[in-house]
This record gives sequence, structure tokens and C-alpha cells, in this order.
Amino acid sequence: MKPTTLPQNPCFSSGPCAKRPGWTVDALKGAVTGRSHRAKIGKAKLAEVIERSKKVLGIPAGYVLGIVPGSDTGAVEMALWSMLGERGVDVFCWESFGSGWAADCKSQLKLADLRVFKADYGKLPDFGQADWSRDTVFTWNGTTSGVRVPGGDWISGERQGLSICDATSAVFAMEMPWEKLDVVTWSWQKVLGGEGGHGMIALSPRAVQRLESYTAPRPLPKIFVMSKGGKLMSGIFEGETINTPSMLCVEDALDGLKWAESVGGLPGLLARSKANLKVIEDWVAASDWAAFLAEEQAIRSNTSICLKVKDPKFIALPADEQAKHAKSMVSLLDKEGAAYDIGAYRDAPTGFRIWGGATVETSDLRALTPWLDWAYREIQRSF
Repeated sequence: MKPTTLPQNPCFSSGPCAKRPGWTVDALKGAVTGRSHRAKIGKAKLAEVIERSKKVLGIPAGYVLGIVPGSDTGAVEMALWSMLGERGVDVFCWESFGSGWAADCKSQLKLADLRVFKADYGKLPDFGQADWSRDTVFTWNGTTSGVRVPGGDWISGERQGLSICDATSAVFAMEMPWEKLDVVTWSWQKVLGGEGGHGMIALSPRAVQRLESYTAPRPLPKIFVMSKGGKLMSGIFEGETINTPSMLCVEDALDGLKWAESVGGLPGLLARSKANLKVIEDWVAASDWAAFLAEEQAIRSNTSICLKVKDPKFIALPADEQAKHAKSMVSLLDKEGAAYDIGAYRDAPTGFRIWGGATVETSDLRALTPWLDWAYREIQRSF
């Protein structure tokens, strides 16, 4: 039967993600609009985002953190273009974005010494192939595959190369072994539900040393430059952004960070996200049609929760028919106001992707699961 209780907030998109519970536009009242971001008050707001982020995430002393343009994509590209080429590069990928970084290394940076280790959606590549005399690029959480790195044991503590980690759908939701990570990037639009367009980049002392001792053999766009005259441009990591930020977005980022502190900081955020995954895991365990794309529990994401259909009748359909029915189900749930934007990523296998980050209420996911079952029964009538 058609459920009668809707989620209070049906926003389950994997980016931009749901705003924190209770958010209204009034959260932006303190925004420094109409003022220069280089004015004392504007710079103070930007510096506050940096310092609160460091505190919530537990970023080690000695690391620097900056706000950069272009969301997480911009932050990753800054690292790749500015740092790679001194030594060989290994790229590990198992979903769309990691594959994109591998393609950039090959086709845009044209790295001569490049190795790519790739796995299918739902699985991880063999990290045992990593050579830590080389630089290594990888995502921590596969946003489009629902597969995460289970830990940092595979990363050498005595590495010579840099570990460069795209962590946009992992930070604020998963434990990060900061001492094993030299470059970590993310965006405001993910786990804390901020607005898009702004990225963050954290650099270890080893990454800073690379920037100060190595000049990349390629022209760098101005927005990618982090060092000058052999010295880190420290202002970037103190609130002096490379280009003009939206102060409305800055205020929204501050609101998300203050909320994170109010729910217990990082431990509270992790607990909320883990509880969200547990709701979906319990539901999948009893389902006769839904399964996780990541079949191995240890590598299953607790943010970008990716599902596939295991019903033999659905699997027997041609691929284009499967895609058509999945889109119909997504549209039906949208029309009912039960779930917005839960279709699988365009490059991923046919299925569904439900955000389980900390800004999503566990009660909303409990309310969602009966709607998923109802919607599947509705589309099942047509095949």
C-alpha cells in the first residue's frame, strides 16, 4: 500500500546535500554582503571558516588549510597541476571522479610516468600495488559508487611521494588518518550541506615543501598558483582567497560548522551518518529487490549510499529498459515529495543513490524506505 508518512525533509541528493536540520535563510543574516572580502571583517569570516574546520576535523598542527575556487574539483586540480611531475604517479580509481583525475593526469598533464589502478563500481583496486616512492592520487569515498577506503594502513608512514586525497564526500563523516595524507580536498556543498562553488585544500608540511622546492613544468592558471618565489603563498591559508568568494556562502559554511559543533563535533557527525547507513542496511537485509552496489560491508560508504536492483526479472531486462524503469521510479518519488534527486550518477550502473551524511535525519530515512518499496512495486507492474 502507498505509505502515508512522508520524510520531513525529502532532500537526499549527494551534492549539493541536505541543509542541516532546522536551517532557514535566516542563518545568513550575519553575512558580510556589500563589503570586500579583503576588508578586515571579510577576511575574519574567511579565517573563521578555516579555524573552525581545523578544529572540528582535528587537522594536525603544522598542516595549512585554505579556501579555494571551483569547489572540490578546483581544489584537486590545484594539487595535480601544481605538484605532480617531480616523480612517478599512481592513480587509484573505482568510480567517476577518480577516473576523471586519472584522465587529467594522462591527457591534460601528459605525465610520462603514470600508472592507473582501476576497479569496477562496487569494488576497490588493489592498494598493495602502491609504490610510495611515487606520488599517489585517490578518492577516499567513491561518491558515485558508494565505496570508501576502509582505512589508512595501506599508506606508508615512510613514504617519499605525496598522498593526494579527494575527500569531498568523506570529511565530516568518516575517520581520516591525517598523518598519512599530504593533500586533502573537499567542498562546502557535501557533508555539511553548504552552498557550492568553494573548495578547501589541506596541505601537510611535506606538501608545502613540495610547493616550495618544485616548479611544475607547465603553465599554471592564476587560480592554481599556491607558491611564489619558492615560498608558500601563506595568505591563501589565512583567509586571503585567490579570487572573490561569495560571502553568503561563507556565512552558510560557518552556520554548518557551528551546527557540527553543537551536535558533538566530529564524533557526533560520524555517529549520525553511521546511524543513517544502519537504517538502509537493515532495510536492504529484508528487501527482495534492493541490494548495495558495494557488496562488501567494510568498504560501504555511509554518505553516498548506492543501491542496485537484484530482482531477477529486472536484471533480465535490456540495459536501456532497466535505466528507463529506474528513472521512472525516481520521478515517481519526486512527484510524491518522498525523495528528491536519488538517481544513480550518470556514469554509474543503473540504480539509486541516497545521501546518508550527518545533515540527514535518521527519521527521514526510516520514512523513506516504505516509499522505496511502494515505488518499486509501481514500476514493477510495467515489466
